[in-house]
Amino acid sequence: MIEIQLATPVDIELSPPSSPDGFNVSEGLAPRRENYAAVTTDTSFDGLLKEPLRFKEDIKDGCGGKLWPAGMALAKYLLCRHATDLSDKTIVELGAGGGLVGLAMARGCHLENPIYITDQEPMLSLMNDNIKLNNLGPKATAAILNWGEPIPSQIPSKPDIIIAADCVYFEPAFPLLIATLQELLGPNSVCYFCYKRRRRADQRFMKAAKKAFDMEEIRDDPAAAEYNRENIFMYTIRAKRTKTATKSAI
Repeated sequence: MIEIQLATPVDIELSPPSSPDGFNVSEGLAPRRENYAAVTTDTSFDGLLKEPLRFKEDIKDGCGGKLWPAGMALAKYLLCRHATDLSDKTIVELGAGGGLVGLAMARGCHLENPIYITDQEPMLSLMNDNIKLNNLGPKATAAILNWGEPIPSQIPSKPDIIIAADCVYFEPAFPLLIATLQELLGPNSVCYFCYKRRRRADQRFMKAAKKAFDMEEIRDDPAAAEYNRENIFMYTIRAKRTKTATKSAI
């Protein structure tokens, strides 16, 4: 398992996705994570949900269990712009943490299929807690998905929609995230991706991602200018179109 613990509030400390070889940060290089009591937060995403989402925040197993700004921003965007046009889609959330974005969609979007909210094993109980807390069992399924490893059979192959928020935080995991996106993205798939730029490594991820995928910044969010001032950016990510597909389209 990858384990990272960072010293300042702006450098997220959490347990990123695992790889077969694993990564570790020595305790001598990073302070021990303090223990904080779990809390439950109610949010309506500025009134976009008629019934607020109850979200248990618990960082004992990693800071994925906390509310982070890119997750809030992406949830608001999807509730505002895509509440009614995803009804027949298969949806998978990557690096879900406690499942904020996926559960917001499960509550506020018109969906026929359950959303799969995924993360590493330490987050599984928290995801399930939040599903139960909101009575969303029929609409959301929690599952383990480690980036860079084969996609588990229970998770839809080539889902229509992938959502990922606050997944850019640990440079050794960047190629694992890209590999998982490449495996999940089908010819008709789209990933809604939101991140908060905190350090130079984040820009290296975006450079690598733009080489691997077709990416376009989302500009139809009324709050985009405000988010950009806070270094929060949203993109759509699609599989690279092959030259053959491009020619046939012409």
